[in-house]
Amino acid sequence: MRLYPTGPAGTRAAALAAALLLLAGAGPAVADDGRPDRDFTIEDPRVTESSGLAASRAHPGVYWTHNDSDDGPYVFAVDSRTGKTLATITMRGVGEPRDVEAISIGPDGDIYVGDIGDNLDGTWSHVWIYRFPEPKQLRDATVDAVQYDVKYADGARNAEALMVHPKTGRVYIASKNEDGGGLYEGPAKLTAGAVNTFRRVDEVPWVTDGAFSPDGKRLVLRSYFSAREYDFENGRLGEDRSVAAPFQRQAESVTYTADGSALMFGSEGARSDVVRVEVAGGGSGGDQDRGKPSGSGGAGGEAGDQGDGGGEDGGKGGTGLGAAIVVGAGLLWFALRRKRG
Repeated sequence: MRLYPTGPAGTRAAALAAALLLLAGAGPAVADDGRPDRDFTIEDPRVTESSGLAASRAHPGVYWTHNDSDDGPYVFAVDSRTGKTLATITMRGVGEPRDVEAISIGPDGDIYVGDIGDNLDGTWSHVWIYRFPEPKQLRDATVDAVQYDVKYADGARNAEALMVHPKTGRVYIASKNEDGGGLYEGPAKLTAGAVNTFRRVDEVPWVTDGAFSPDGKRLVLRSYFSAREYDFENGRLGEDRSVAAPFQRQAESVTYTADGSALMFGSEGARSDVVRVEVAGGGSGGDQDRGKPSGSGGAGGEAGDQGDGGGEDGGKGGTGLGAAIVVGAGLLWFALRRKRG
């Protein structure tokens, strides 16, 4: 989903975002010593609107992604060591995707693709989820995918985050709204050829993507300017804490690394960067501060919480930089609100 509206408000918002990028000193991220799961840049010129990320379970260091709307039934396997695409998967039997926004991998090793965006803010009567087994070999292929029809119990809405619980296999969707959205729980098992009704079980902030930790005990939700990690137990959100997400021009995606030691934050745009952020208590990154970027750090400063509650934990940006980002993000927030009003 494109971030900026058109017209005068959109022009002001775009100018503010450009200024913030300069303040943050954004630059291209590069692979770190050839190791997997570090900062990297998506090199494939076909991937210009990476809207979701999922860490492969079968291929260490590989991340699955896809374009936003107006592309096709394609999913790309990207090597975090080089940023290059190792395989392009074409889904067969799913009709024509409308607004693909999210991707996740279930405990059965299947890849779930969320065609759940609604640029008209909740006017489509149903959305779709596509599902296919993660390929054992990374090469270009066409695969048969199952298509599931999805509706919400309380009416249509826009969403950009789809998360499959890594233990139960239950699918969750977080709706997107600048005033706050909802966490929706799907049925225990999705059914093809029938309507799958998702029911609201909790409230969430403005969300552009989300992901479960590999053990299923944590859920991270990100927005354009921040991220929060929640305890997750018995299908419900628990205590939450701030994560110092990197500032990115169109902050659209997030996933945990396969070992749970870090979060990988992605953005839309040609040659977009994916930035690793260590997770406190998670795998090899357990001794580092929560939300501390690692690797090349090419994406520059970290964004604080803007509009979804709570303060920001410590980051490596200076006080002046942090203040500039907070003020600029606030101005951008109000520009978007005025446009929507």
